Amino acid sequence: MKGKHRVIVSTKRLKYDFELRRNLTIIRGDSATGKTTLVDMVRDYVNNPAGTPVELVCDKKCYVLEGSLWKGQLAEISDSIVFIDEGNEFIRTEEFASVIQETDNYYVIMSREALSTLPYSVEEIYGIRTSGKYGIVKQSYHEFYRLYGLDRYKNEVIPEIVITEDSNSGYQFFNHVCGENHLKCESMNGKSNIFHYLNVHKDERILVIADGAAFGSEIDRVMRLIADRKNAVLYLPESFEWLILSSGILRKSSVMKVLDAPYDYVESEKYFSWERFFTAVLIYETKDTYFAYTKRNLNTAYLNGAVKETILAQMTKIRWDWKVNSESK
Repeated sequence: MKGKHRVIVSTKRLKYDFELRRNLTIIRGDSATGKTTLVDMVRDYVNNPAGTPVELVCDKKCYVLEGSLWKGQLAEISDSIVFIDEGNEFIRTEEFASVIQETDNYYVIMSREALSTLPYSVEEIYGIRTSGKYGIVKQSYHEFYRLYGLDRYKNEVIPEIVITEDSNSGYQFFNHVCGENHLKCESMNGKSNIFHYLNVHKDERILVIADGAAFGSEIDRVMRLIADRKNAVLYLPESFEWLILSSGILRKSSVMKVLDAPYDYVESEKYFSWERFFTAVLIYETKDTYFAYTKRNLNTAYLNGAVKETILAQMTKIRWDWKVNSESK
């Protein structure tokens, strides 16, 4: 499945209206915020569409997955939107993650806890709030809102240390940039290690660069950790490959079309996260060219002065050369 899909679930008293853009959407919130109510309404409609007051409007079929027989249920579902309430322990297992990445469904998962086995985006974590939009007819309107934005820091960022999520091409690029500017750069060898590094290094000015497309399971605890710190900043592009594609160095209209609406191109069965998709696009678009890209070893073409600066220009507000300039005075 690919594309954007609007889901409207309603009765005379309640209405949920939201849009899904990726294969994994996480709904957060404490008790009584409406998460379980939404799942219950979808279940009522699926089980008895003619005999329930619930109305469900969507261009895809919707299902509720639950219980110990979830794997057998899921085997019968394809090209659909699957809702899962947080009481189902299987959503936290490696088995669940392994099984769903072979399917072509979108999943809407209710969970107050981080789901470390799933590569979900920081942009697809939502809460539910109630507005008075339908108060006249005594209808309580529920809407989804993003919990985490990607552009929250308004001041100039001046890091002493840059840490990256992995040790592949992204780290190699930023390690080179940091070396030129006498800054320290370290690879965390996995997103879960970012929290521990920040917890230990509380006094340095740190810039964290990680793939926003798959950082959802870490964002909550990292944000809580640095909430009162002015010396730690998160930069979360979709991925390093997305950063390169967005820079415009390839000058291809086909790439721009993909970037404008990735959801229209990302097949959920083929790409478990958008990070994988953007990697595939960059490899394909640069094959047999000067910019031929591989994930493991960075092509030195990307370290060329003009190319490197074009990529870095995407990262507005980040000051890389402050230390070089201060030492030259």
